[in-house]
Amino acid sequence: MERLTLPPGGAAAVDEYLEYRRYKQHKTDLETIPQQRPIDLPCQVTGCQCRAYLYVPLNGSQPIRCRCKHFADQHSAAPGFACNTCSKCSGFHSCFTCACGQPAYAHDTVVETKQERLAQGKPVGQDIPYAAMGGLTGFSSLAEGYMRLDDSGIVGTSSQVSSLRRPEEDDMAFFERRYQERMKMEKAAKWKGKAPLPSATKPS
Repeated sequence: MERLTLPPGGAAAVDEYLEYRRYKQHKTDLETIPQQRPIDLPCQVTGCQCRAYLYVPLNGSQPIRCRCKHFADQHSAAPGFACNTCSKCSGFHSCFTCACGQPAYAHDTVVETKQERLAQGKPVGQDIPYAAMGGLTGFSSLAEGYMRLDDSGIVGTSSQVSSLRRPEEDDMAFFERRYQERMKMEKAAKWKGKAPLPSATKPS
């Protein structure tokens, strides 16, 4: 048996590939969009008990753990997601809080078309040039939705104009300006919420 050695960072690349392969084991290439909602991405592996693809977030590059301290892949793929490693766990439930501030268990995996998202006023990413890119449109598409520095979400017209790259800006200057704009907006929203209440005046 030949021993494989990986360069520094190679193990992370293998993990990313395996995660992508797990996703690709579910039917994602649909010739026609199904009429039923929610749209399921059924498993194509014979004998697998999962009903449809279910996204489990990462904590940076690390998989999140269940409250029983075991990883998602140590739990059954069947609905209920019982732990295969311990008997005290009733099903995968992580208290990990994602970047939006909500716990992971408060999220659902939803598959929607671009037209459906636009009709609901939800953000959409940029169109991908070809399917082999797997949804990646650039490095910022790897970031969580609200942290992206590109225009991949729906934004107001004034914000859209200010977010355009200026001719003299290099990448770092552009991203720094976008970051500063975001900080100003968050600060303004914070101060708006802390406005002092008008004092009551006593009748004379």
